[in-house]
Amino acid sequence: MKGKLIKEGVQAKNFTAVGNDLKLISLSDFKGKVRIISSVPSLDTGVCAAQTMRFNKEASQLKNTQIITISCDLPFAQKRFCTSQEITNLVTVSDHRETEFGVKYGFLIEELRLLARGVIIVDKEDTVRYVELVKEITEHPNYDKALEVAKSLS
Repeated sequence: MKGKLIKEGVQAKNFTAVGNDLKLISLSDFKGKVRIISSVPSLDTGVCAAQTMRFNKEASQLKNTQIITISCDLPFAQKRFCTSQEITNLVTVSDHRETEFGVKYGFLIEELRLLARGVIIVDKEDTVRYVELVKEITEHPNYDKALEVAKSLS
């Protein structure tokens, strides 16, 4: 892994990634909201697809919360996935260009140029309140715990 894993209780590090429309999107664009960052290796795999679909489904029950799914997939692939799976309640962004998120948050698997699977929750004041990096990349994150933390902050 490249970068040091971010810890709970620290100030969230702003990062910029590429949106499906090729425009840059930063974490700070969603300031004032609770942010759930769902990091996945590739939307073209079963667990990553399931993780994204689960958060998309849960998004409607979260107030003042923005869910951001991030991977190193190209924006075109992310857009295709979102269209085919009717993903409309969250934002997907690509870290493929600079891997800024991966390095700043300690989620970059450098030799594969993929992001590790996990969930980070940032509160409205930009403090990291939850960090989960799954031990095995094929495992699902603890959705219930992440959603419980997010709901307590909104």
